[in-house]
Amino acid sequence: MMLTVKELQNLIKTGEHQNLEFKTSFQKEVIESVVAFTNSHGGKIIIGINDEAQIVGLLLSKESVQNYINTIKQNTQPSIIVDIDTYTIDKKELLVIDVKEYPLKPVAYKNRYYKRIKNSNHLMSLDEISNEHLKTLNGSWDFYIDTRHDFSDISLENIEKFIHRVEKNLGKYFNEDPMMILRKYELIKDDKLTFGSYLLFTTNMSPLTSLQIGRFKDPITILDNIDIDTNLFEQIELTIEGVKKHLMSEFIITGDAQRTVRYEYPLEAIREIVVNMIVHRNYQDTGNSIIKVFDDRIEFFNPGKLYDDLTIEKLQRGDYSSKTRNRAIARAFKETGIIERYGSGISRIKDECKTHGLIEPMFEEFVHGFRVTLFNGKETTQETTQETTQETTQETKKVSTKDKILKELKKDASLTREDLGKLVGVSANAIKQHLSKLKEENKIKRVGSTKSGSWEVLDD
Repeated sequence: MMLTVKELQNLIKTGEHQNLEFKTSFQKEVIESVVAFTNSHGGKIIIGINDEAQIVGLLLSKESVQNYINTIKQNTQPSIIVDIDTYTIDKKELLVIDVKEYPLKPVAYKNRYYKRIKNSNHLMSLDEISNEHLKTLNGSWDFYIDTRHDFSDISLENIEKFIHRVEKNLGKYFNEDPMMILRKYELIKDDKLTFGSYLLFTTNMSPLTSLQIGRFKDPITILDNIDIDTNLFEQIELTIEGVKKHLMSEFIITGDAQRTVRYEYPLEAIREIVVNMIVHRNYQDTGNSIIKVFDDRIEFFNPGKLYDDLTIEKLQRGDYSSKTRNRAIARAFKETGIIERYGSGISRIKDECKTHGLIEPMFEEFVHGFRVTLFNGKETTQETTQETTQETTQETKKVSTKDKILKELKKDASLTREDLGKLVGVSANAIKQHLSKLKEENKIKRVGSTKSGSWEVLDD
């Protein structure tokens, strides 16, 4: 539906965003934007507007619009036909190209694939291109036949354990033989292994599943390191135990005969993160999943960006439908009861941390992956009991990251987040979280502008 002039003027005032692009003239970048919108959720391109959202207009002939439509059609694969409308505002001509999301993705321009992220066009990676093909086919990578492995690489015992867990969780009994059950779950196709069945039931040490856990004194000093490369079911408990051995714990007297152990981080949050790492990992990426345990935080990094159109903002709001990169693996975890509800993991992690008295976890997306950081949030120096593998105990005093930040700001109030990160030994994003918390607690305040101002440490 064609916009009115008033609607167009209001649209221009909103500035460029996820679904709106400005161009001063028709160039190849316009076709790149068309492709980016078709591979995302559609959008509009207004030609005759500069980057400052000012109307500069353009010269149009009778043939211009049809020539532009033909140029876009001839240079996109598959061919995209757009709607173009002309407008006159303040005696200046404008073009509005209306681009619809294309159902068969991805669309290319000169064999290059683009997608829209916020207000920019981004060249898609091979992994993103592959994922778009799979989504178009309504499939996922783990449903496809694994040509490198056969049934000698998996264990009947592991398959039977899976079946028993499903029976127990669902309260039903299977009469069929194990292979028939795997066919029902699409874990074997044409009597061959899928990638999903190999990862779930392998008996091998597989680089595909490699997950590393490191205990770090600082960002470059490693105190301990283990590599877990088992099948995915076994990997869950082994990973949680691998993290637990590096955590502080304290004994709580409840009056019961059996002592209660409280860890510095909520184990349910750690379990939720580990399960999500395994389910949502990009197994086509050659990188490893990595867990780094520091004195004041745990970082969980996973290969693979957020899937489909999911963003950090949507995660934080809980405003998203559950979609998974590995549907066969996710279904296997759901049927065995490892996953209770799709899409509830983030809120559960945040709730567990809040109940435990910790500051909110941090979620970050990178070019090739996603990271969750838990902060131990220790507010004061305290005596903490730590159980080691030798079952010895020791008293450990810890100074919180926030105390360290306050100490450094008292020395130099002009320190930036990056400066503080280097001095304290955490990331700039972690510093941002701590500063926000300190402001809420009225322990610091900002004096002057964001760029040129400084911090004032307030007296208790």
